[in-house]
Amino acid sequence: PRPRGPGQKAGLSRQMVLDHALELVDRVGLPALTMRSLGAELGVEAMTVYHYVPTKDALLDGILERAFTLATPDVDTTRPWQESLRDYAHGLYRGLLRHPGVLPLASSRPAATPDMLDRAEDYLRLLVAAGFGLGRALHVVNTLTVFVIGHAVAAARTPESTAGSTEWVAELDSERYPLLVEAARTGQGTDDDERFAFAVES
Repeated sequence: PRPRGPGQKAGLSRQMVLDHALELVDRVGLPALTMRSLGAELGVEAMTVYHYVPTKDALLDGILERAFTLATPDVDTTRPWQESLRDYAHGLYRGLLRHPGVLPLASSRPAATPDMLDRAEDYLRLLVAAGFGLGRALHVVNTLTVFVIGHAVAAARTPESTAGSTEWVAELDSERYPLLVEAARTGQGTDDDERFAFAVES
């Protein structure tokens, strides 16, 4: 092994730093994440963190990378591309809901880290091998990813943020809107996870 540089700590790695950062964001939220708070989480000085993630932007990109790569499966080229994309969508959706603190990052910034680019390249290769043109393949991957992130953002809304969002249904004229009223009363078509599965599987 290479000698540790000044400020580095035995037993730490970039992956460990990012995993602790992800756990910290889950617990206290993204605004509370700083190099100092992450250093305290790891039991080191803030300057030590910079040896593994050189900037705050690199840390944010790394957190997003970990959330995506932990959630999405490796591409299996022996399976039909449709199954691989469904697995990708379901895995990413569940993974983002496990780490809702990263949703503001996922919906606002691309993370062009090597691991993220490797994963994108794998799915593009899968689709191109299945006969997709490169442009169409990229549209498929990007559209599916944005779709999943949007659904995860909607599903992760807190009860406080959705309070009153369905109260208006109770005021509808049941003779004019019988189906909408019935759907609201019985819950048919209102479940986020059910709606997501319907969209991905259809």
